[in-house]
Amino acid sequence: MSETTNENCVVTIERIFEAPIALVWQAWTQPDHIAQWWGPKGMKTRVLAHDFKVGGQWKYAMAMQDGNDFISEGTYLEIKEPNLIRTTADFKPMTEGVELEIYLEQVDNSTKFTFKVIHATEAYKIQQEKMGIYNGWGSAFDRLQEHVGKNQG
Repeated sequence: MSETTNENCVVTIERIFEAPIALVWQAWTQPDHIAQWWGPKGMKTRVLAHDFKVGGQWKYAMAMQDGNDFISEGTYLEIKEPNLIRTTADFKPMTEGVELEIYLEQVDNSTKFTFKVIHATEAYKIQQEKMGIYNGWGSAFDRLQEHVGKNQG
């Protein structure tokens, strides 16, 4: 999907993490790290499945305040350590049938991070923007920065 994707269907978020690329890669690929930062601030995440290989499945449960779980899951499509992870993703019931692309690049002692959510249509992307996709992921990436910051050396 990503080679021919219409950019009007893509939400892109960029950050610089003050951490080496190896640590940011671990934060995205190791269940003990993922459980510490995945999801918006205040949510606890349990890693239910994490088969980190092309074709492997992942599934995380975030405990909501009402006691129910918010499930996110997908299948890894492409992995190029330490720079690229591409996966399908469903965040039921809010978002289904998207792809996530995580691109990491070492810049001095920091990691440039480019995150893309690829939607099937521009209308779906716009709907997701109205639902707060930037705030939700922004909160998770704030937690990721905090996590990698305290796990250095």
